[in-house]
Amino acid sequence: MSEFKTEVVSITLMSHPNADRLEIARVGDYQSIVGKGVFQEGDLVAYIQEGSLVPENILDEMNLTGRLAGSDKDRVKAVRLRGVLSQGICYPAREGWVEGQDVSEELGITKYEPPTPTSMRGELYNGGGRRTVRYDIENIKRYPDVLQEGEEIVICEKLHGTFCCIGILCERDAHPEYGRLAVSSKGLGSKGLVFQPDAPENDKNLYLRAARQYDVFDKVTSFLDSFGGKREVSVFILGEVYGAGVQDLHYGVEAGQGEIGFRMFDIFIRSDSQDDYVDEDGLALYSSLLGIERAPVLYQGPYSREIVLELTDGNETVSGEETNIREGVVIKPAVERRDPTIGRVILKSVSEAYLTRRDGTEYN
Repeated sequence: MSEFKTEVVSITLMSHPNADRLEIARVGDYQSIVGKGVFQEGDLVAYIQEGSLVPENILDEMNLTGRLAGSDKDRVKAVRLRGVLSQGICYPAREGWVEGQDVSEELGITKYEPPTPTSMRGELYNGGGRRTVRYDIENIKRYPDVLQEGEEIVICEKLHGTFCCIGILCERDAHPEYGRLAVSSKGLGSKGLVFQPDAPENDKNLYLRAARQYDVFDKVTSFLDSFGGKREVSVFILGEVYGAGVQDLHYGVEAGQGEIGFRMFDIFIRSDSQDDYVDEDGLALYSSLLGIERAPVLYQGPYSREIVLELTDGNETVSGEETNIREGVVIKPAVERRDPTIGRVILKSVSEAYLTRRDGTEYN
């Protein structure tokens, strides 16, 4: 899945439409604005992606001191330069570097991790691999050829909140002290960490509040019981928690209402015979049967780059009032499949307006 690295890649060059002294260097479907004549077609560069923290010596070397984002002016962020989106920095390849090499450590490039708000923290326990789901999504610009032209896909709206995994564990996987409810965030879940469900310190925890407010545990257990009680099946409801105080985009859920929003976008089933995500037909059915709303489905049909680009930008549809800009979309095949390059086939396309908005938050 999604991996942070500063990769050595070859670039292609295009003219900048609004500046004679600038060019556009393309890396896959990403683009970086560079000085004209600095690079030649096919040159190798280290592509320093969005969200990277760049050390002072590299900033000095590239004449970028004081020119990047963040309080220390060292964070790479998407910007428009003379009206054209630039999503990363191209650093000239050093002698001996080869295409595909990760040079993060050599250059001292690290990933920016935003501070975690109090509402997203809490008392934890180590749940191990069976009580959480590791989840992330690659950008379609990095892997533009994974989806096949014409294959049946589903495009859902990508919400700007915080990822929430709500696991309803089978009796075998239930924790001896903390029971069958296993709630985690993306970052914590990747480490096998789970919030203690009944700890007093977690009363205001955002993720546990979502699980309780939307009755996810009771809805799923009642559903399983209606089929004779699936004692050896663990079900993980994966979704986005949103609203005022979660991120800068709130989708009409205002502060002071005492509520938060939650939309499901995936279900993961773990049992002796299955360890995978539910296909689109199953996801739509379960959403209806469980009474848990999904992230809005914007399109289902044959894949084309044009339809992805068309739906990536615009305003959100969650509030019904287009309260905020759209973060982007998530694209996946209607029938689950895997690819040798990225594993599970699921990709995101992010709105340019979202990337370049001012004072945005990116809490995990």
